[in-house]
Amino acid sequence: MIVTTGKVKHGVIQLEPTVLTEGARVTILAWEDDDTFELDATDEANLLAAIAEAERGETLSAAEVLAGIQSQ
Repeated sequence: MIVTTGKVKHGVIQLEPTVLTEGARVTILAWEDDDTFELDATDEANLLAAIAEAERGETLSAAEVLAGIQSQ
């Protein structure tokens, strides 16, 4: 799975430099101008820890996540 960001310019989504394979399936989540979210101290700490894990390469593949969900 690839996570990337971009902006809409003249009605076209322009992604940050990212290599996507031809025919790749994508999902677009668009934030509204007034969309916000808040985290309490525990959730913020958990999010920062998860980001640090991802930056160290400690991630699961999409297949591993789906296998875990299907086995429940």
